[in-house]
Amino acid sequence: MVSQENARSRELWEQLVESLAPTGPEPLTVDELRAGFDTWAEESIPVPDDARVEAVDADGVPCLWTRAPDTSDARTIIYFHGGGYVLGSATAYQGFGVELSRAADARVLVVDYRRAPEHPHPAAINDAVMAYGWLVRNGVPPGEIVVAGDSAGAGLTMALLVSIRDSGDALPAGGIPISPWVDMTFSGRSYHDRAEADPIISRELLGQMAELWLGEQDPRDVRASPLFADLRGLPPLSIFIGTAESLYDESIALYERARAAGVATELHRAEGMFHIWPVMNSFLPEARTAVEQIGEFVKKHT
Repeated sequence: MVSQENARSRELWEQLVESLAPTGPEPLTVDELRAGFDTWAEESIPVPDDARVEAVDADGVPCLWTRAPDTSDARTIIYFHGGGYVLGSATAYQGFGVELSRAADARVLVVDYRRAPEHPHPAAINDAVMAYGWLVRNGVPPGEIVVAGDSAGAGLTMALLVSIRDSGDALPAGGIPISPWVDMTFSGRSYHDRAEADPIISRELLGQMAELWLGEQDPRDVRASPLFADLRGLPPLSIFIGTAESLYDESIALYERARAAGVATELHRAEGMFHIWPVMNSFLPEARTAVEQIGEFVKKHT
């Protein structure tokens, strides 16, 4: 049964949509859109009072170390924020990083990867590879690292895992795609079937984001659309998707393709939940459950 608090998560998404709409004849600039998203995140993803946050340079990639008090250095989550490769920031997600730290008894590196349109594909993926390599080069064993992200950040999570495997480098202990956007061809029927249920994600919105990020590049490039990648040899995955999401079909397809490739994969399908609901764990019971499940996965595999 869906909690009553889920109505508030829908209201927050509707407020974001309203804040990103132009107030005059001209569309908002990218900077204005980003500022609107970050303002929304202050309420939707608040920073806990006990947060410990430190800026760090990961060989040229700005990141934030985020953690709750008294958490272990023996496991590390590297996290990629959502925002369609255009919006979002490590600062906006620092509160969620702290809550993941608390649940997983880990430190969390939130990566401020480059965004489109200033830095189109594959800049974000190159930053993801650099940040992971920085961890390893600084003595963090791959077996103590879990890669995670939401929406576009979940696409980066999968693209990074494939890139690491293809390079022959040591893979991390696992991957956690949350509401993953992994198909730039928009082949899933749920963009149409769940359009009215989903208050934020639409084929039109993501099409605009994809155009800014990809330009004229091939949408089937497996680094941009890791749904079409060879997934053999990847570490265990834990996929999170809400049933009220337009991204539902590609998440299920990712799960099925990973299982068919022999990857140990679990699927958390949350009834009635909207896009990236786990980040709203400050008030949403289903989000707190998801964060606990993420923490259990990290502890199990590291």
